[in-house]
Amino acid sequence: MIEKKLTVINPEGLHMRPAAIFADAMGLFDCKIQIIFKNSTIDAKSLLSIMAACIKCGSDIIIRFDGSDEEQAAKKACELIQSGFTSVS
Repeated sequence: MIEKKLTVINPEGLHMRPAAIFADAMGLFDCKIQIIFKNSTIDAKSLLSIMAACIKCGSDIIIRFDGSDEEQAAKKACELIQSGFTSVS
């Protein structure tokens, strides 16, 4: 299991567009991926769950990865969050 603590820098936070990009990207991995925010655990592959969490710009989150491709998933998640979703590939 890997955990990464990150700060959301996208001005929109993790709302519609960035949440969709994030959920779609995480859905490509087999491992279990969760976002921990304000004592809630959120399925990082679920657009609706991410949006319902109301994660705003400047929020600190922990992303937990558990499974066979956790290292690749962690790398992609960090890339997305730390870029503010500006370098989406």
